[in-house]
Amino acid sequence: MRAITRWTSGLSMLTLGVALAAPVAAQDGNAAEKDIIVTGARIPVLSEESPTGSRLGLSILETPATVNVVSGDDIRARGDAGIVDAVSRAAGVTNAGNPGNGGLTFAVRGFSGQGSVLQLYDGVRLYPNNGSITFPSDPWNVERIDVLSGPASLLFGQGALGGVVNVIPKSPNRERFELQAEAGYGSQETWHMAAGTGGPLGDMFAFRVDASYRQSNGYVDRGESDNLALSTALEFAPSDTFSLTLRNDFGDANPMKYFGTPLIDGRLDTSIREENYNVGDAKMHYRDNRTALKLDWQVSDAVSVTNTAYYITSNRKWRNLESYADAGNGLIARADNYGIAHDVDQYGSQGNVTLSSEFGGGMSNDVLVGYDVNYFKLNYSHQFGSLPQQDEVPRIGFAPGRFLDTVGLLPRYHTDTFTWAIYAEDRLALTDQIALIGAIRHEENKVGRWNWDYTDGRITGDTPALNGGADAHKTFTATTWRVGAVYQPVENVSLYAQYATAVDPLGTLTTYSDKASQFELSFADGYQYEAGVKGLFMGGKGSFTLAGYRLVKKNLFTQEVTNGPIEQVGQRSSQGIEATIDVALPAGFGFSANGTVLDANFDEFGGNEGNTPSDIPEEAANVELRWSDGAAISARANLRYVGSRWGDNANTVKIPSYTVVDFGASYAFSDNVALDLRLLNAFDEDYAWSTYGPEQWILGRPRSVDVTLRAGF
Repeated sequence: MRAITRWTSGLSMLTLGVALAAPVAAQDGNAAEKDIIVTGARIPVLSEESPTGSRLGLSILETPATVNVVSGDDIRARGDAGIVDAVSRAAGVTNAGNPGNGGLTFAVRGFSGQGSVLQLYDGVRLYPNNGSITFPSDPWNVERIDVLSGPASLLFGQGALGGVVNVIPKSPNRERFELQAEAGYGSQETWHMAAGTGGPLGDMFAFRVDASYRQSNGYVDRGESDNLALSTALEFAPSDTFSLTLRNDFGDANPMKYFGTPLIDGRLDTSIREENYNVGDAKMHYRDNRTALKLDWQVSDAVSVTNTAYYITSNRKWRNLESYADAGNGLIARADNYGIAHDVDQYGSQGNVTLSSEFGGGMSNDVLVGYDVNYFKLNYSHQFGSLPQQDEVPRIGFAPGRFLDTVGLLPRYHTDTFTWAIYAEDRLALTDQIALIGAIRHEENKVGRWNWDYTDGRITGDTPALNGGADAHKTFTATTWRVGAVYQPVENVSLYAQYATAVDPLGTLTTYSDKASQFELSFADGYQYEAGVKGLFMGGKGSFTLAGYRLVKKNLFTQEVTNGPIEQVGQRSSQGIEATIDVALPAGFGFSANGTVLDANFDEFGGNEGNTPSDIPEEAANVELRWSDGAAISARANLRYVGSRWGDNANTVKIPSYTVVDFGASYAFSDNVALDLRLLNAFDEDYAWSTYGPEQWILGRPRSVDVTLRAGF
């Protein structure tokens, strides 16, 4: 009933949008000029601006860093059902998500986790609490996803040493009305419905409305999941130089309550491939809402102003029996009954002013000065004082049981985190071919934490929780910077080099540890050298990138003595090469590929020197071959390869590499309606998509067939 109610509300919103659009769309004689169903020529993204790589409006060719773009059209054509599936198609990005961190976590350039790979939505950072981010929940409304590899703290703040993932949603279309919709059904009784519409409303307004609902029985026992996503945007643009856009994005997700499959005798036993060892009344529920008001104002040819004010809420709840291990004699040992709830409010504002100057003689300069203010509030509930729930069940054919909680899931502590920052970025074009680019950012983070006090079961106050109860606040400061150069020997080829610094928080600032041993510690810091080449060829029908880097992170957490104090020492590093190519071939064929080879190590870290950090594959690649007859038929094949990785920092449990191949074909009945058929994981590979501990692997979806009917007007 809950899912039906949420879907009905979403459908009602969508129906309203369609009703507004349909009468005018029917009168729009130019509506058929854009073919929605059959994809035409691919746009060379290197020539496009990347708001993730630079705030100065530079194209990717002009940016002295590696920026990869995953287009929304490609996401939907491949049938990627989640943000993680889509982002991990980018060069050098692999999945590091699991139920404990909300499932939205990545590994980039040898570093993983939401403390090292920052996530943005439409350019605004999403602060993780307790290492979890759950928004956005669906890729239907995504216009594109930018991945900036390497340090980006100077642009977006602490927590961006490994890279940045920026999900950019669809925006209102000022030129014409449009409507897209799809409905699909597939293996594991998986089905989804989605639709979106938008266009002008008079001379000064434009809108966009999107809705998506997905549901599945899952590929393990009791693996049901559902997800509702709604997105609306209204733009006010009284002129070509001024616009205000009000957005609201909502997600309500109940993901599959599956924490992984335990290894048997140290190996994956496919006979328990479909078993789910969680309790029968397990719960995972994420509800997120984001409201933002964005200003874009081109004051003059030389001056522009942008600002985004936002308010984000997140409510999350976990209640699971999370750990499973081989107990021998055909039994599985289960433990760790954890119940957690997050109640989050995040609001803030970020903006900047850009000044462009012409000096003559081919020289010009663009300088940007900006600010960032954010306030984050968290009320954290748990039942960690409950009696432990431990039992042993048969590997197959067991009663899942119910969750044990003897103390109640109640608010235990609350935190607030206030961040302010000022930053500047500058591009000095010495000639038409040579440019110098630099940036600097200074930020301050003030963290507060208090424990709730109870009397007779009721909250009666709070007391400071930091530094073992001696303090209520802790302040962190950081200054990071970047300097780089770009040389374009010809118009469509860039050679670049850069040096950048960054900082990572030790843990999650929004749930900063109350231990006295950690109170005196500060940010970890790092730096990167990078050089590369990127360009277009074949008249823009082909593009390529090639980059080499060395990335170092210092001042890590380590514990030199078992049960001893936590110290801030150590260093880890990675060095590697990333490459991409995309080319439109004759006879309707196209080819895309990307890959990375890296060497990641602990240089100094509690006896693990020379080891590879856990959950870091040192090779990864994506390959796509596509074909279209230019009219009704198209097809594509995708290969995803992820190299082996270690399940622990001691490098005692190795997780094998995997290769997953997907096939897809589409037939357009008309200019507006098409049918897609997809065969996913065609060779039925059993593989660890992620892990929840060294010997508890979260397996990927088995071979599946999905059929989708699409319409576009």
